[in-house]
Amino acid sequence: MPKKPLVVPCTPEQWAQLKALTVSRTAEVRLMLHARMVLRCIDGEAIKDIAAELHVKPNTVITWRDRFMAQGLEGLRDRPRSGKPPTYTKAFRQRVLDTLEEDPPPGQATWDGPALAKRLGASDDAVWRVLRKEGIGLQRQRSWCVSTDPEFAPKAADIVGLYLNPPDNALVISVDEKPSIQALERRTGYVQTESGKIVRGYKSTYKRHGTLNLFAALEVATGAIHTETTKQKRRVDFLAFMDQVVADLPEATEIHVILDNYCIHKKCDTWLANHPQVMFHYTPTSASWLNLVEVWFGLLSRKALRGASFRTIEELRAAIEAFIAAYGPTAKPFVWRKREVKGSQLRNTISNFCN
Repeated sequence: MPKKPLVVPCTPEQWAQLKALTVSRTAEVRLMLHARMVLRCIDGEAIKDIAAELHVKPNTVITWRDRFMAQGLEGLRDRPRSGKPPTYTKAFRQRVLDTLEEDPPPGQATWDGPALAKRLGASDDAVWRVLRKEGIGLQRQRSWCVSTDPEFAPKAADIVGLYLNPPDNALVISVDEKPSIQALERRTGYVQTESGKIVRGYKSTYKRHGTLNLFAALEVATGAIHTETTKQKRRVDFLAFMDQVVADLPEATEIHVILDNYCIHKKCDTWLANHPQVMFHYTPTSASWLNLVEVWFGLLSRKALRGASFRTIEELRAAIEAFIAAYGPTAKPFVWRKREVKGSQLRNTISNFCN
């Protein structure tokens, strides 16, 4: 006489979750299979029939049925496995890091993956796995600028203080110019690389059609931008731009202007005397990164100028004005996150970072 199928206890909630797993489009295939086994066991089907229909062994059905009875839905998931023992251990990782501290092979200025693999007698893949895990980018570079201004600290503190805690009833604006923007004419489009990827392309040869200078003033509190294009970047052009900016700004008891040390920004005593509400604050030497308007210039370059083609100066001017018009309604203040880059932060050894 055949044995009666074991009664598998199941709540309505568990049954609904099991049913949902069997028709899920995102669950793992093996998890869906386990759910089907358990549902058939709950329905009272014979183990051998379930195994035959699902193309598994009877013992497999019994295993997942018993795990569901003991642990519920969580029991349908595979248990963690140790996996294959790693071929390269912590000792290999340390060898990679130690080798990076040594001089590169003759004829190379820096290490790369193949050179490391050859020195260590390992595969390229093994070396790159270590480098990726440690976050080491051998080909990526980053430059830094260290100001030698003896008054760097007080000047930087003054400017950052204006960003983070401006005086009451005062406006803070960041002003600079982007000089010699070239109107370059060249063919642009899309090209397919040897790997099959489609990328933006442009012809290496081009025609020059002149240059423009762009003055820009960024309102730090709102992110609003004031601009003017000129043919030259003389002091008289700069002061004419400042006249227009001051006229366009809301009335305020004080206007604090952040500038770099370019020559046209200096020797403006007569203009400042005629505008007593305006005060100039100069960034330290070799520290133009303290000027927030540089962030906006970066956006302009990436979105409107880089890789573009202009047949005339007027086309270049129109492209700049179109970007400014599109940027204006969405303008937001930039959040100050920069910090001073000190020479002591440069490390000659990777071990300082990875150990």
